[in-house]
Amino acid sequence: MESKQNNSTGLSFMGRGGLTKRIIPCLDIKDGRTVKGTNFVDLRDAGDPVELGKLYAKQGADELVFLDITATHEKRKTLSELVNRIARHINIPFTVGGGISSVEDVSVLLQNGADKISVNTAAFKKPALIKELAREFGSQCVVLAIDTKKEEDGEWYVYLNGGRVKTETTCFDWASSGVEAGAGEILLTSMNNDGTKNGFAIDITYRLSTRLPVPVIASGGAGTMDHFIDVFENGRADAALAASIFHFKEIGIPELKLYLADHSINIRV
Repeated sequence: MESKQNNSTGLSFMGRGGLTKRIIPCLDIKDGRTVKGTNFVDLRDAGDPVELGKLYAKQGADELVFLDITATHEKRKTLSELVNRIARHINIPFTVGGGISSVEDVSVLLQNGADKISVNTAAFKKPALIKELAREFGSQCVVLAIDTKKEEDGEWYVYLNGGRVKTETTCFDWASSGVEAGAGEILLTSMNNDGTKNGFAIDITYRLSTRLPVPVIASGGAGTMDHFIDVFENGRADAALAASIFHFKEIGIPELKLYLADHSINIRV
């Protein structure tokens, strides 16, 4: 396996204030294949996850996220063998999520090449899980993934089971609780924006990024290079995650990074 590198590798273009921003492709996995939908439905095939992971690492992605999107709904564990196959071909930080509900689950994934793990539904149902994982592996290893949807009352609510189950808990309250419990990072996905290519959810991203003491990864809605500038400058996100625009080669990671650097965004190029 190639040795993993941290985010300090490569050249960083330092623009206006703050730490270097990260560009993160996401592999949503179903039945061993990468898929992508819109608003969490209408999934279509987007390619082989091993080949895509290898390509993104080569193109200069800062990290890679792997989400086994049906593991919780199907009541099974994450695909550790596939995680291992991807990890062997990449040299960038690798976050894995889906179906994780115990210290043992995380141990298996870390042994198979994951650097960080992402918890979502299981953590919401058992908040002590975050504390257990942070104590065992360190907060830097624990990413709290939140699927959230803006409702008619203007508030953002937490959804579980891959967006299938609505809760009455607000996104900000749950994010705050998760960070207090030991989550070292928030992966924030707007269900309203997911797959629409109309831009990220700036309001909720800004709210979390400016009020929480941990990095926030914005996810859902990337369609143009300017959307990334918007979420970094106006949403104050620490990282931006995207899927379909990379999978279907609508935007290349090297071109995106050069564009961001030209617009004074702190980015590793």
